[in-house]
Amino acid sequence: MTVKLIAIDLDDTLLQDDKSISPAVKQAVSQAQSQGVHIVLASGRPYSGMQGYIKELGLDKSGCYCISYNGGLVQHAGSGEVIKQTLLTIDDYNHVSALSLHLNIHFHALTYDALYTPNRDISTYTVREAFLSHVPLIYCPIDEMKADLMFPKMMFIDEPTILDAAIENIPASYHDKYTLVKSSPFFLEVLHKEVDKGAAVKFLSQRLNIQQSEVMCIGDHHNDLPMIKFAGIGVAMGNASDEIKQHAQFVTRTNQQDGVAFAIEKYLA
Repeated sequence: MTVKLIAIDLDDTLLQDDKSISPAVKQAVSQAQSQGVHIVLASGRPYSGMQGYIKELGLDKSGCYCISYNGGLVQHAGSGEVIKQTLLTIDDYNHVSALSLHLNIHFHALTYDALYTPNRDISTYTVREAFLSHVPLIYCPIDEMKADLMFPKMMFIDEPTILDAAIENIPASYHDKYTLVKSSPFFLEVLHKEVDKGAAVKFLSQRLNIQQSEVMCIGDHHNDLPMIKFAGIGVAMGNASDEIKQHAQFVTRTNQQDGVAFAIEKYLA
């Protein structure tokens, strides 16, 4: 089976637990590129939180693309230029933040260049997200938010047990209006209804005239499921959730065992 595009999740997939890329994975990605395969990093992070890895893998050149905010943006990997965006508005911010208050859980939202939270008691997970995303963290009361702000994604964040209990009480109307996807035990992401990684990979494959059967997607968590389902070859990491493994055509090694390299070498040998 010919593979022409490989979409790879970042955290706990491409990256080891210390957020580094192993030499074996770098080599496998480089080898795939030399064979003309499009390597697309697909992450919940903003571009600023992906840029260092893009450069490290040599994906910062013409003809390379990346998917950020879980599909909210599709961008040129080298420049960050946006070629497709599907955003939430300040009305969505007010609607979703009101639910966070009702559920008594922490909340924040990302614009292109900042992370906003209405929580005076800022969550440690919000601080973590700002650090990984390389964006400033701004506390701003809801009624002081600028009306023209647009958001690729919003997030409910809290301790896993608190977050899971809150998720059980989210009204059906929110599920109907938004894409809600759990990207880690302490993050529930709120996206535009038309946004997910699978839709973004589909857009890119069509743009590049690549057949669905020629697409490989590699991931580990629930937010990777749409692209795993879309791919001709869906690959679950060895450390992936059971749900991802059930929908994948192949289960590779863990992120600590060069699982991305093992999958690439299996299908491109």
